[in-house]
Amino acid sequence: MEQGMKPLVVVIASFSGGGKTTITNYVNDRIENSKALFFDDYDFEGPDDIISWVDNGADYDEWNLSPLISDVQVLLSEPLDFILLDFPFAYKHSKMSKYIDIAVFIDTPLDIAMARRLLRDSKNSSGESIAKELEYYLTDGRRGYLEMQKTIKPSSDFIVDGADSVATIAEKMLEVIQGNNFKNPL
Repeated sequence: MEQGMKPLVVVIASFSGGGKTTITNYVNDRIENSKALFFDDYDFEGPDDIISWVDNGADYDEWNLSPLISDVQVLLSEPLDFILLDFPFAYKHSKMSKYIDIAVFIDTPLDIAMARRLLRDSKNSSGESIAKELEYYLTDGRRGYLEMQKTIKPSSDFIVDGADSVATIAEKMLEVIQGNNFKNPL
């Protein structure tokens, strides 16, 4: 990092099961002088009922992201080149958005995201509990995914195809962030 330069803050956004954590880890392992933070490592105060929150307009500022923001502020003073954030909201949280330099959205087809979620979260679950999860997705949960397609995806700087391999997604991201070329070539 050049003296006086702050780290580039890169957000990796997507749905649950969209590949945020996998891509963040993969990219972080391939960039020197970077640090990664993960949304799921925090216990945020936020809406109790996500579907009601979506139905009422999805005000992202209802989430108290103070712990994550504090960690980003600390890292911004460290001699890093990149801060990678596994963070689903991209620019939609007003207090967090001022720290973001580039937001990448992993546009994962919803069937793939759901399959990944079920594989990740249901390893020891019964068929009945998996069926209930799928039923919930069809009746309510899908609206949360569609909210992200409607708001997070279009507000992101760069969109990658979540059906691509991890290596391909990471290669596209690295090309953009290491070249500081924030225009979406896709």
